[in-house]
Amino acid sequence: MMQPAKTGHSARAHWGLRAPMTFLNHGSYGAAPKVLLQKQRDWQDRLEDQPCLFINTELPGALRRAADTLAEFLGASPDSLAFVENTTGGIGAILRSIPFVTGDEIVVTDHIYNAVRQTLHHVCAQTGAQLRVVTLGLPVSGPQEVAAQVCAAVTGATRLVCIDHIASASAVIMPVAEIVAHCRAQGVPVLVDGAHAPGMVDLDLDALDADYYVGNCHKWLCAPKGSAFVRVAARAREGLHPLAISHAYGSGFPDEFHMIGTRDWSPALTVPDAIAFHQQLGGAALRARNHAVAVEGAALLAERLGTQAGAPDAMFGAMATVELPQMLYSPEPPERPTANALKARLWDAHRIEVHVMPLAGRLWLRFCIQAYNERSDIEALADCLCQWLETAKESRA
Repeated sequence: MMQPAKTGHSARAHWGLRAPMTFLNHGSYGAAPKVLLQKQRDWQDRLEDQPCLFINTELPGALRRAADTLAEFLGASPDSLAFVENTTGGIGAILRSIPFVTGDEIVVTDHIYNAVRQTLHHVCAQTGAQLRVVTLGLPVSGPQEVAAQVCAAVTGATRLVCIDHIASASAVIMPVAEIVAHCRAQGVPVLVDGAHAPGMVDLDLDALDADYYVGNCHKWLCAPKGSAFVRVAARAREGLHPLAISHAYGSGFPDEFHMIGTRDWSPALTVPDAIAFHQQLGGAALRARNHAVAVEGAALLAERLGTQAGAPDAMFGAMATVELPQMLYSPEPPERPTANALKARLWDAHRIEVHVMPLAGRLWLRFCIQAYNERSDIEALADCLCQWLETAKESRA
């Protein structure tokens, strides 16, 4: 594997991102470096060279070795981890395997990822369970307050707490350790949506010991898309099955998840190479560097826009949220169509890819910092938004 360059714009040569473009939205779908896409193609070539031999003989061992490498990186015992295609699918499998009944409550926050929210609505409609939504709003003041609000919502009716590790909508790192510890003491299972966590923050999943933890490898670990995992505590494995029931039904976790018929497992098989690439970029040092650039960028944007960041610095990782001035979108409502229009305008006019989110009655700009980003990318974004703001002020004068 080629040695990655130092972080910053020189590292961008390892990605196939188009130019000219300011790409500040790595968190949405990730971006796989060219060397990892070649590794994926190598696995696909091995599959097509002799499909029967590969699937029946080579794949089981290769998949287990890849999962074991990932488990070591995540601080998880090997038998607790299996691959899935994405976190939404993993969460769906978990939720379908829990026997909810009428009267059960599932505790979530208003920062929940929309696909997970929709899955929960479906589960509740099928079972009679109900969602109990904790309104955190934005900005959040600190981890203690978040933990207190979530833990206070846990009652005798709570069947499950579903909490983001790092919320997609707000970029806020939730105090999952405190929440998991409280729920364990109450005998309430916890499902942690860690879609953004691997490669962004340090992880020790055995120490956290949530009943269920799901995460993506295609975001901050930069593996090819279609690589995710579920980590399941031994106490929570009974009755757990993948969404697709196949030949390994009855053999238990994790085998049932790795024998689900014909599919392209190359993204998962490339995960060890993605971990190696991440470590060559710096590993923990890269994660710290991305955090530092993100919080510096949040402060810069908030100051220039005259608004505020969505959370204290310590509650951000490699992405952050900053409130957008209402003058940039008023009189349009702070809802998804308005957010999408602003996002599209930034792309069409300036080739800046960044996410805009409606939350807590306002619009928030969520930007992401990966190895290939620099402070100057944030400055370019700030220049565009401030120019728009001045134009809006002049038009209303």
